[in-house]
Amino acid sequence: MKIKSQKKPNKKRLIVFLGVLIVLAALSLYFEIPVTRHFELSGEGKIKEQVRIAHVSDLHSCYYGPNMKSLVKRIGKEEPDLVLLTGDIFDDKLKDKNAKLFVEAMVEKYPVYYVTGNHEYWSEHVDETKAYLTSVGVVVLEGGYAKEEINGNTVYVCGVDDPTRLLRSTWELQLANADPWYSGEEAEVGYKILLSHRPEEVETYEKYDFDLILCGHAHGGQWRIPFTRLGYFAPNQGMMAKYVDGLFDLKNGSQMIVSRGLARESTPAPRFFNHPEVIIVDIK
Repeated sequence: MKIKSQKKPNKKRLIVFLGVLIVLAALSLYFEIPVTRHFELSGEGKIKEQVRIAHVSDLHSCYYGPNMKSLVKRIGKEEPDLVLLTGDIFDDKLKDKNAKLFVEAMVEKYPVYYVTGNHEYWSEHVDETKAYLTSVGVVVLEGGYAKEEINGNTVYVCGVDDPTRLLRSTWELQLANADPWYSGEEAEVGYKILLSHRPEEVETYEKYDFDLILCGHAHGGQWRIPFTRLGYFAPNQGMMAKYVDGLFDLKNGSQMIVSRGLARESTPAPRFFNHPEVIIVDIK
């Protein structure tokens, strides 16, 4: 009896399969390369001379070269007036070293403001993180605001904690206290910037009159859908998420910018069509 020989694998199929793997690997590496993205906004008569902001979100203590040099240099080239951090700068799994190196380099040169993200809470040492940041010179906002005089302009930097471990009522009280006009503590006209980790809370933000809201959290949807503004998935937004990237005009006249963040090795899946980013905002 003749034994039938096993069929040899189809070489063409194998070559195609390997080719697809190589392309996907190359794309994955390409979309891990960070970019700097610029936005230019009107100060609506509240800004006399340009104010430049560096918006950094969702670093997750990821590595950007020895002493975080490549990220520090990227921001330094832009010469910002303020550096604003919108949460998840630290991670709940990766060590704090990279985040601390970055923060300490920033406070040497710029005023730095920070609000928490969900991962700082998940780390179970958010209070220690806040205490460390305060000790090195970062202004930690948790339902409050600070006034900066920049280039002859009055700028209010306002901020709230991430709501992960807060009652809804507590978070909304923080939001009210973060608005200088709503809380009734300030009457001077100025440009108001809200730092909040969560972009999906648009309807809540529209109850106030912040000029600009800066958020992160969505990681750009992880996989961006080409030729659309949608992300494949974002936490608290689900599939085909809307508020994952870029500038949004809200119904009350506020503007919101959502950063794609800087997370790389901390994410469970590679980024596609979704470079990590530093955002530079020029307000004129």
